[in-house]
Amino acid sequence: MKAITLVVLAVFLSSALTGVSAKEVPFPDVPRIPKEALKLILGNPDVIILDVRIEDQWQIADGKIVRAIHEDPEKYESWANKYPREKILILYCVQPSEATSATTAQRLKEKGFSKTFALKGGWREWKASAFPIQKKLSVKQECAKCHGQKSPKIVSDWQLSKHGRNEVSCSVCHGARHVSEKDVDQVVPVKPDKCAMCHQIQSDQFKSGKHSKAWSAMKAMPTAHRQSMVSKQGIKGCGGCHRIGLKTEAEIGALKEKGSDFGIASCDACHTRHNFSVKEARQPQVCQACHTGFDTSQWEIYSSSKHGVKFLIEQSIIPLELIATPSCQICHMQKGDHAVRTAWGFLAVRLPMPDDKQWASDRTIILQALGVLDRDATPTTRFNVLKAADVARFTQKDWQKERDKMLMICNKCHSFSDARKELEKGDQMIKAADHLMAEAIRIVAELYQDGILDKPESYPDAFPDLLALHDAPTVIEQKLFTMFFQHRTRAFQGTFHTNPDYAERLGWSEMRKGLTEIKSLAAALQEKNK
Repeated sequence: MKAITLVVLAVFLSSALTGVSAKEVPFPDVPRIPKEALKLILGNPDVIILDVRIEDQWQIADGKIVRAIHEDPEKYESWANKYPREKILILYCVQPSEATSATTAQRLKEKGFSKTFALKGGWREWKASAFPIQKKLSVKQECAKCHGQKSPKIVSDWQLSKHGRNEVSCSVCHGARHVSEKDVDQVVPVKPDKCAMCHQIQSDQFKSGKHSKAWSAMKAMPTAHRQSMVSKQGIKGCGGCHRIGLKTEAEIGALKEKGSDFGIASCDACHTRHNFSVKEARQPQVCQACHTGFDTSQWEIYSSSKHGVKFLIEQSIIPLELIATPSCQICHMQKGDHAVRTAWGFLAVRLPMPDDKQWASDRTIILQALGVLDRDATPTTRFNVLKAADVARFTQKDWQKERDKMLMICNKCHSFSDARKELEKGDQMIKAADHLMAEAIRIVAELYQDGILDKPESYPDAFPDLLALHDAPTVIEQKLFTMFFQHRTRAFQGTFHTNPDYAERLGWSEMRKGLTEIKSLAAALQEKNK
């Protein structure tokens, strides 16, 4: 796709630049792209269209080119780095001479953007040709009047937002069919694709990250159907956080049927309605809403770590952009990248198997207890489900890519060698925790093998199933589930987040305690069944 786009640009540029004198246009080294060429590649995800009309011009503008993102040309230093340098940037302004767009394009070239173009003739020629534009719509007075009484805080929130300042009106997101309390059912549900109209880059990134898989990951759990409606469809249990994931039209329909309009969107999980603030979403507290509690204690771990304590102190006295201490977003959303992923993933299992024979044996047992491998260590259908949910890395290349990204962040304050050593301590904690976990699984598996525990109908095999979660049928398996999802998770996440209390006392030590309890329960069951 990108190669075809470059060919299109090359063909049009060769004719467009013929006869142009260096004295006739500002920054003649910045290539101009004719409007006909831009029209051909409007939908290409490799192309980013930037509207760089100055603020006074933008405020009175009645529209923009479809998919264009408005940026203040005078503030290019503050927004340039959020765009990938490998993308094709096409800039336009009002002037037929492309003065502002060419000037800004040149500045971007100096910052390392090699594929920058100015639209020949700018906005005026594009509009005069009746090429695709997106109208700027003002808020209907009836919207403000009614919702100012019925839900005034929504209106005031929107007025404070960037949407409000740029006249992204109610109808842009919610449609124009709802005009009174008698047709509330005509309100268009806001889905991620609606946000992608203006935020295509972030949308594409989000779709390739683990957050977009959250809803399908929840539904893939073998006991998901046992959750109460309030927990899942009502978005008050697992669904309250997993709602960030993308949903099919059928799933959205099911939610609405159950009376839950909340939870259909994804972006507002972090950019809360109706302010949708980027500044808000950059605060680590945003992550606290979901990354807390039993098996997702990242907030408790981070906020009480050296990094977290330092950041939270600095947050109240230093502007956010000047804080050097890492936050969730700095480490896991580098340069605003919405494709959130980690090397070890949620389950801290991966492929290929390690060279260490003991660790490979322990990991095999864990993967069998997760139902990813069968008793012969052959991948099961659940393997593909977990792979699709993006909760683990399944190739060395994929794992190394995420590890290298983290090393680059650590290197902003620490040497590569020190950073590598600290991350490897996390790897070693996983190895040690896996050994305890595998021993506990083998003990419970032996109870099934000896017929002391009966195979539940929902289990694929007479073998413990960690993904039975809190629906595990026996006390000893409940202990096993807690040991894996709570204590093992805290042990390795505490190590990676440099929190000794969670790594040792609330992680590793609790695993040791859990193993002892499982041994004791198994002995009692064996004695009872003699």
